[in-house]
Amino acid sequence: MADVREVLPAVTARFADLVARAAPGAPATAHWTAADTAAHVMAIATLYTAILAPGGAAADSVAGVTVDTVADLNDVTLRHYTERDPATLAAALRSAVDTILAVTEGTDHERPIPWLGDSRVPVAGVLAHLVNEMLVHGWDIARAIRAPWRIPPHEAATFFDRFLIGMIRNDVGGLLDGSSPNDRRVAVAFRSRHTTPATLVLHHGRVHLADPSDPADVRLTFDPATLNLVLFGRVSRARAALTGKLIVTGPRPWRLPAFLRTVRLPTNAVPLSA
Repeated sequence: MADVREVLPAVTARFADLVARAAPGAPATAHWTAADTAAHVMAIATLYTAILAPGGAAADSVAGVTVDTVADLNDVTLRHYTERDPATLAAALRSAVDTILAVTEGTDHERPIPWLGDSRVPVAGVLAHLVNEMLVHGWDIARAIRAPWRIPPHEAATFFDRFLIGMIRNDVGGLLDGSSPNDRRVAVAFRSRHTTPATLVLHHGRVHLADPSDPADVRLTFDPATLNLVLFGRVSRARAALTGKLIVTGPRPWRLPAFLRTVRLPTNAVPLSA
C-alpha cells in the first residue's frame, strides 16, 4: 500500500507545475476554467490546513452536505475564493500542502476527522482525498491545455484504500442521504493489484465493510486510476470495460448499477466529455 504522505507532495509538484503553465481561461469542465479548477483544489487544501491541525477547526460548514448538494457548496466556495492567477495558485497550493504535511507529522493517521455530510474520515484518508482531487482535476486541466497527465495506479489507489474504505470503516454520516434508495442487499468485492481486498455491502441504503472472504454478488476487478475517473464521471463504465481496466464478474453482476446509484461520490464538476 502506497504511503499517502509520500504520494501527496509528489502529486502536488506535478499538479502545481501543470497549473502554473495553464491558460487561466481554458475550459477544463462544462462550467469551470482551468483557473477555476485550480482555485477549487486550492480552496480544499486551505480547508484541510485548518481541520487537520490537532485541535483544529471543525468542518461545521460542510456537515450537512450530501452527494446531491456538494455542487452548491463548490459554487459558493469559488465565489468567495477569487484568486485566478495560475502562478499564484500553484505557489499557494505548494505552501498549503507543506502546511498540511507539517501539522500531520507524527500524528495518528487513523484519527477520524469530521468531513462532508457529518461523515468521519481518517487523517490519511483526508490526505488521500486531496491527492485524488489533484489527480482528477489535473486530468481536466491537462485535457484543456493538451498537456500530458499521468495517474500512476499506486497514487490513485490511496483514494480507495485510505479515503473510501477509511470513511466507511468510521462513519459515512449523512453523505449518501438523498441518493437512490436500494432495499436489496448487494455485496460487491473490489479487487486490484494495488489495493487491499475489500467487500462492501449495501443494505437499506447503508453501506458497510464485510469480510473480504464473504460471498459477493459482484466482483469488480479494477485499475485504480480508471475506477476513480469512472466514479467521478470522467470516463464511462462502457469505455472502462472495453479497455479491460474495469472487469465485472460474479454470480449477480446485474446488481452493480443499483449499488453504484446509492454508493456515489460527490462530483465536483461536470467534464466537457468522457
